[in-house]
Amino acid sequence: MTTGKKVIAILSTVLLIILAIICYYRYFFVFGEGVKAGELNYVVKKGYVFKTYEGKLIQSGIKSRQTGTLQSNEFEFSIANKAIADQMMNNSGKFYELHYKEYKNSLPWRGFSVYVVDSILTTRDIQ
Repeated sequence: MTTGKKVIAILSTVLLIILAIICYYRYFFVFGEGVKAGELNYVVKKGYVFKTYEGKLIQSGIKSRQTGTLQSNEFEFSIANKAIADQMMNNSGKFYELHYKEYKNSLPWRGFSVYVVDSILTTRDIQ
């Protein structure tokens, strides 16, 4: 191998490693984890090519910027697997505590949201 070919091979390898690191960081690195609680508004299966489960949780009782008023917050998320989605679809309108992971960007087969619910901590009827 000549010196020019070695340099090109090394630069190509370094470039591929850098691109792999960037792709991992943008799409697979878990940026944050947490728990959200609220009333389940809906869960739907949608998508053009990749059918994913998407949902919305209504968190009420958050103070708004105007004094004396309440504002409801919405938490839109994707769901990691079918079993969790089925359980949520069968119990819509209940109060949920959901564990989620936050990514920097979404992937078509993972869902539309950067928030991906991976487990249900508790479920109870709304009183």
